[in-house]
Amino acid sequence: MKYKDYYAILGVERSADDTEIKKVYRKLARKYHPDVSKEPDAEAKFKEISEAYMTLKDAEKRAAYDQLGKHRSGQEFQPPPNWQHEFSGSQFAADDVDLADLFASLRGGRHRGNRDAGPMPMPGQDYEVSVHITLEQAFHGTKVDLDLTMPEYDAHGVLHRAPHAFTARIPKGATDGQRLRLPGKGGKGFNGGRDGDLYVNVVLHPHSLFRVSGHDLYLDLPLTPWEAVLGTTVQVPTPNGPVRLKVPSGTQGGQQLRLSKRGLPRPATGEGDLFAIVQIVLPSVVNEQEKALFKQLADGSTFDPRGHYEKEGAHENRTH
Repeated sequence: MKYKDYYAILGVERSADDTEIKKVYRKLARKYHPDVSKEPDAEAKFKEISEAYMTLKDAEKRAAYDQLGKHRSGQEFQPPPNWQHEFSGSQFAADDVDLADLFASLRGGRHRGNRDAGPMPMPGQDYEVSVHITLEQAFHGTKVDLDLTMPEYDAHGVLHRAPHAFTARIPKGATDGQRLRLPGKGGKGFNGGRDGDLYVNVVLHPHSLFRVSGHDLYLDLPLTPWEAVLGTTVQVPTPNGPVRLKVPSGTQGGQQLRLSKRGLPRPATGEGDLFAIVQIVLPSVVNEQEKALFKQLADGSTFDPRGHYEKEGAHENRTH
């Protein structure tokens, strides 16, 4: 069996606490997830990171891992004497099971088995997987097919890897970071132990138009200067199709215009909102007629956006 330095894989010290380990894992998982990463070895790296995290996030698994001692990554090793009975209480097919399989068997606590008490029920391993969906899929709900390979016990109590296929239903209004539980879809139990659960972590793909905050959506709304001054009605996109939005006269840049209940569905409590953030845009090219109109406006307007400079300066002079 080859040793894997789970602490080195995550880039943390052996003294790192649970919060630090989780924070580092989430950062690395987003960087190397095969659906978004451009790294050539992203898939292998992601599996390695996930394997390390699944062991170190669990207090008993981490304690058992630390009992193995420190070795070089890739070095052949054997667990210390009595370690297998102390922490696992089961048999392993050495040619088929690696370090990840070894720790998958520790789900549900240490098995300090009494041989006279008969076979001890062994719960199945819980697993986590991240799925990336679009904003439109989050709005309408979707189904995601999952193909996983999980360690499980055969009829003789030997641990091996087996393929499993699932379909996960993502509900309407699923948000970034939401964790869904599929009961009994994790690793198979042994000796009457319950099957583990599968946890699906939802990750939203970045959208070209919308920014997401919980169930609310934010959209940049470009307006011409005259639209902002005079007011207008414009068509804006939403995940459920375009709608008409009234822009009041005198609208300022950066102002948020709210479209009620046009965000993501919120289970049992209605929908989130969509906020259009005004961006006043100047034309990059103008013709002679447009230049003349701007000149006419400049000559006739009394508006001075920098008038407060002079007032503030006068006030400072009076106070000194």
